[in-house]
Amino acid sequence: MIRSLFKSKTRNRIQERCQEDSLTRLRKKYDILYHIIENQQGTRVTVDGKQLVMFSSNEYLGLHDHPKVIEAGKKALDQWGSGTMGSRAANGGRYFHHQLEERLADFLGKEACHVSAAGYLSLMSSITGFAQRGDVVLVDKNMHSSVWDGTQLSMASVERFSHNNPDHLRALLDNLDPEVAKIIAIEGIYSMEGHIGKLPEFVDIAQQYQCFLVMDDAHGLGVLGENGRGTANHFGLTEKVDVISGSLSKSLASTGGYVAGDRSMIDYLRTHSKQTIFSAAISPSQAACAMAALDILESEPEWLERLWSNTKRYKALLDELNLNTWESESPAIPIVLGSRERAYYFWKRLWDKNVFTILSTPPAVPPGKDLIRTSVSAKHSDEDFEIFEEAIRYAASKL
Repeated sequence: MIRSLFKSKTRNRIQERCQEDSLTRLRKKYDILYHIIENQQGTRVTVDGKQLVMFSSNEYLGLHDHPKVIEAGKKALDQWGSGTMGSRAANGGRYFHHQLEERLADFLGKEACHVSAAGYLSLMSSITGFAQRGDVVLVDKNMHSSVWDGTQLSMASVERFSHNNPDHLRALLDNLDPEVAKIIAIEGIYSMEGHIGKLPEFVDIAQQYQCFLVMDDAHGLGVLGENGRGTANHFGLTEKVDVISGSLSKSLASTGGYVAGDRSMIDYLRTHSKQTIFSAAISPSQAACAMAALDILESEPEWLERLWSNTKRYKALLDELNLNTWESESPAIPIVLGSRERAYYFWKRLWDKNVFTILSTPPAVPPGKDLIRTSVSAKHSDEDFEIFEEAIRYAASKL
């Protein structure tokens, strides 16, 4: 009886917590918890019968419906079926896993690579696979949630340094025991801010203080570097970054994630990371689509050229309207409004003018940085830009 009463009380507490949560109530009130997309054709999506231009997807190169990607996915499905139905540790790897890992490692300039079924898992494992109790992980305070989860699960001590601030990182390291193993975690491109990480300075610090350097380059792959090889390639520092992790769901037109580094590191990861050992393997069609996207990156450079041409065009418009873009340096461009109400009404006016964007409020962004997250694709056409320019001018005029 007492045990039953206890269960009832704890269940009620959890229910009350869910009902009282202000952020969930706000998003439900404004009908922005999730939008169900009924149809997608290129950059156009349909929601409740309304066609909108997608201006917030992370698909920077617009390859999700490229004929070569579609064909590769279909062939893999015919040959291998829908999936491997378990982890590689339990059910074995497949040849298409090996192919994709070899291709990715070569593309990124690393000896080896491991792919997982989700980018979140790969980014977590880039920390949990190497850090352990007694180590110190120094993390940019604006890192993606997956990396923060990885640091907590690793049982290592954690030190936060100011966003993209090498001086603060150096100050923290000056006060740490030089004998303790240290991992520095940064991003190549920070997805909310659009900032490019100050990799040359972080590399210098890592070498000076003998730190292991991990970089999440989910938003850098396909965007920076030769043929889109990423942030490390962009700065010519591939060999100086110990581990590069990222996602297949941005520029590579698929889903899943990867961790790349020296072969000994990746072998160690495969035997020590729970996210690697106990996760279902990437599916045949996922792997095939990602490999086809890699082929396109290497053979059709016009996609990357178009991405940056569109990015410059979009930034010129935002600068003209004096909108705060948080000094973004990449195709991921926020429009910072500063309060939840201002951000919501700006988002709603874009929606009314047939533009799909994302409203981001704390805790997804720091307090006072409520924003509309937008991102540019190589697939955006002149017609898309005409619609978006009309919408952004309308929303800005109402501020």
